Amino acid sequence: MLKGIDKNYWIIGIASALFFLPFLGGVHLFDWDEINFAECAREMVVTGEYLRPTINFEPFWEKPPLFFWLQSLAMHIFGVNEYAARFPNAICGISTLLITYHIGKKLYDKKFGWFWTLSYFGSILPHLYFKSAIIDPVFNLFIFLSLYFLIKTENPNDFSERAKSDKSYPLSIFVAGTLSGLAILTKGPVGFLIVALTWLIKLLIFRELTWSKIKHFALFSVTALFVTSLWFGVETLKNGTWFLNTFIDYNLRLAKTQDAGHGGFWGYHFVVILFGCFPASIFALRSLYKGYNFYNEKVDFTRWMKVLFWVVIVLFSLVQSKIVHYSSMCYLPLTFLSAITLKTILENKVYFSYVKILLLIVGILLGSIVVAVPFVGQHIEMLKPLFKNDIFALKNLEANVKWTGAEAIAGFILILTIVIYYFLSFKQRVLRGLFVLAVGVAVFVNLALVLFVGKIEGYSQNAAIEFYKLHATEDAYVEAFGFKSYAHLFYAKKRVPTNSNHLKMDFLLRGPVDKPTYFAAHIPEKNQLDTTSTLQFLYEKNGFVFYRRK
Repeated sequence: MLKGIDKNYWIIGIASALFFLPFLGGVHLFDWDEINFAECAREMVVTGEYLRPTINFEPFWEKPPLFFWLQSLAMHIFGVNEYAARFPNAICGISTLLITYHIGKKLYDKKFGWFWTLSYFGSILPHLYFKSAIIDPVFNLFIFLSLYFLIKTENPNDFSERAKSDKSYPLSIFVAGTLSGLAILTKGPVGFLIVALTWLIKLLIFRELTWSKIKHFALFSVTALFVTSLWFGVETLKNGTWFLNTFIDYNLRLAKTQDAGHGGFWGYHFVVILFGCFPASIFALRSLYKGYNFYNEKVDFTRWMKVLFWVVIVLFSLVQSKIVHYSSMCYLPLTFLSAITLKTILENKVYFSYVKILLLIVGILLGSIVVAVPFVGQHIEMLKPLFKNDIFALKNLEANVKWTGAEAIAGFILILTIVIYYFLSFKQRVLRGLFVLAVGVAVFVNLALVLFVGKIEGYSQNAAIEFYKLHATEDAYVEAFGFKSYAHLFYAKKRVPTNSNHLKMDFLLRGPVDKPTYFAAHIPEKNQLDTTSTLQFLYEKNGFVFYRRK
């Protein structure tokens, strides 16, 4: 039975597993998002309550539960730890690369499938996100597959030799709606909005909107609503409309205001995509701005991917909150458009000089920055004048982080990869050059994670997490005072509270507490806490101060 399977699936599956699965637990989870989501899953495991997400054992209205279910399942297998929290995205990464190869092969051939897969695998942020514990990789895959099955209803001949038939519509529409519903259950209504906007704008631009297509979209919407109601409906019936109303208000607030200080200029996501999705972003530039009419080009699928890319970029440029992963839905269409350019280069023997020049400039710039970081780390006093008005940041920089200089090897690997690719492309060895580029960038990303992330954490959060973990075996209150954090919940392994006052800071500071109580704060809060008569100062480390109740 397995003899008929394309061996490339095995190659991609095994290679991606080797890159995505090891070392997931090598560093602590990062505040806020990684720890936020992992804590939701941990509390599900602790309480056995899987219907309603909670944070600090109170209802958490910001996200639906599907991703937390995946994390909690992993925690049942691997234990409550960083590896389990990141494991769902590693599996998502393996699945995404297999899917890009599969769809690319169906659209064109195996070679194009490899172009798309290598473009995704060998780009910085797309690769990095599969080693994280944030929601977006799973969310984006559901959205993309939902749109993909909708596209199949519009252009079935792009994917199959069978003639177009209305009989193929219902199943594809049902699958598309189900996947959109799963996207909504993963992160929220944007899982439907992106698909709907892409579908509507594409059909309006190319004057393809018909009554029959509106009926198909109505069936898609009903299916998505039904799948979503399997959780939202049950939650509302069980607990009333509070969660649903608060969830909707939260998503509207994200669009209108800068959430938690995450602001930015209007071109924020363009910069993130250009540098974060290197090198696919460089190849994709031509496909984004150039029309295609040459032989065997799947023009309509290319149009869909262009519209999807611009819908995401424009939508999240208009949203007031600017966070790096908001534009991560661009990664799939962007890497497809990168593959289109690579296909053009190979088939038409056309070498775009501006692509090679930009690859060289951006690649060497990024590599040089990475090479410079260890030098800056060894001379950290160079950074202190930049933070002279921020005592917390200055104290962060005093962390005992050892830089050997060997960390620069990651940057040198990236520079060497670009140079080798440049040489191979000059020799017209496109396929070999692409393979070297993709694998080289993937190696760079993994080396950078191993060599840099732990040191960055040493400056930013490690002192606090060490304190939380110190009290993880103790039945105690461990709180963050004066700053937003979820780390004290996850790493101090907060027990299910039995005292209804556990959320009241005044009770924890001055009230009749029923168990040992500890506080972590930023150093600017020290004067206030020192004058609190109930507290005993323990120690200070890297910008954090730590106290306990007397």
